[in-house]
Amino acid sequence: MAENGTHNARLSAYKNKGKDIEDLRRRRVETSVEIRKQKKEETLLKRRNVDLSDDEPTSPLQEQNRQVAMTMSEIITSIKSLDAQTVLNATQAVRKLLSKEKNPPIDRVIEAGLVDVLVTFLDCNDKPSLQFEAAWALTNIASGTSEQTQAVVRAGAVPHFIRLLDAPSINLVEQCIWALGNIAGKVFIFIECDGAEMRDMVTANGIIEPLMRLVDMSAPPAFLRNLTWTFSNLCRNKNPPPKMKAIKACLPALASLIQHSDKEVLADTCWAFSYITDGANNQIQEVVDMQGVVPRLVELLGSVDAAVVTPALRTVGNIVTGDDSQTQVVIDTNVLQMMPGLLQHSKASIKKEACWMLSNITAGAVEQIQAVIEHNLIPLVIEVLCTADFKSQKEAAWTITNLTSGGTVEQISYVVQCGALKPLCELLASKDTKLLHVLLDGISNILQAADKVGQVEPICTMLEEMGGLDKIEQLQNHENQQVYKKAYDIIEKYFGEDGEDENLVPEGNAEANQYQFSTENISSTQGFTF
Repeated sequence: MAENGTHNARLSAYKNKGKDIEDLRRRRVETSVEIRKQKKEETLLKRRNVDLSDDEPTSPLQEQNRQVAMTMSEIITSIKSLDAQTVLNATQAVRKLLSKEKNPPIDRVIEAGLVDVLVTFLDCNDKPSLQFEAAWALTNIASGTSEQTQAVVRAGAVPHFIRLLDAPSINLVEQCIWALGNIAGKVFIFIECDGAEMRDMVTANGIIEPLMRLVDMSAPPAFLRNLTWTFSNLCRNKNPPPKMKAIKACLPALASLIQHSDKEVLADTCWAFSYITDGANNQIQEVVDMQGVVPRLVELLGSVDAAVVTPALRTVGNIVTGDDSQTQVVIDTNVLQMMPGLLQHSKASIKKEACWMLSNITAGAVEQIQAVIEHNLIPLVIEVLCTADFKSQKEAAWTITNLTSGGTVEQISYVVQCGALKPLCELLASKDTKLLHVLLDGISNILQAADKVGQVEPICTMLEEMGGLDKIEQLQNHENQQVYKKAYDIIEKYFGEDGEDENLVPEGNAEANQYQFSTENISSTQGFTF
């Protein structure tokens, strides 16, 4: 057992030249607020079923025939009537109150005790219109605040909604799907039940099996949009993640839905896959093992719709945070051929995500790094490093530094030849401490590679001409201890008077005899040539 652990540790150290693979492969930080901000806004709009059909009257006849809206007191009285039509009218009035106004009176409806009444109406199988109106009203209550959603749950609505997924009316079924999606996707704050618990509660009530039966690719797009959105909410939230049994149960449906052509269905399906892959490697493997899913995700990277590209790219990026074999599956589906369009995308967030994905590939095996090089992606990454927004530049810096951490001397020489050193030096003026760590590591790795073949002097000359040396010297005064130490070590080892001559002597190792940095016609703008 101990020998196996030692072997794995040595393998990791060899593969990444002293860098732990988990340091190089960066899983996404817990919150993905920034990229998902737009998605969240779209979701909030989508969660309330707003009635757009009952518009203002456009003729005297419509005005004359228009029903007068009921007051809350009239609703409370009428909804308890023994007359079925009166009850239906009152329930419809509640639904209209909750679906027409910009600020629906959800709290007033809850305080009036109407939630419990509406839930009982879900049992009226002989009155499908009443069931539909009640389900619609409850859907909009569940789209409110955490406390308002909880009121629907406490009234026992969830089992009723799930039972009605097998109802004969497609409109009623769709409304119940919508309500369950609201509940499963809700994030509860400062109350006894958090979003993951609500998701798991809905799952435990048996939602997945009836949802699976509803996956019909010939169904109306609007129906499939709600269905897909609810599936995505069942996969959401990773603290804790969904139970593996639930994930496995959802995957066949998602594998079918990702083949659809509707952009909203595709977007929510990709978001569902992104939630699943944003976890342990065994979760990633479940997606990788689904036939046709990874090739379809890669295909969707070429979509003209950013709302589809963003979650597809996020999912593919999550997969390459896994092990080398999982990364290789993505590479084998020709993902690198899709990267030029993403690295040059007009949308900054997509450009950033593309660099993040590449940074996890360059954290992999030498062969995977070589694939990135052979697809001519390094010049495009350097272009991002030079000209893109700051967040994209940071991810591009990770891509270069990871390559210099795990690549061969020849691969590192190629990166320098492409002109990576100058933008790395220019970004040393940044105030971002994490970025400074990455930049200094990259520069140090380049110097170490040059040192192996006795070519430190031209690299040092380039650093000096590019203003990098001055910036590194200034960073010796940085308030962050690690930044100071990294900068100090570079100056001490490669620019110190005592060690300068020693550093120019090639090390007597096999790699130095096999390959050397070319030093012909070196200048700060020319870089290296093979």
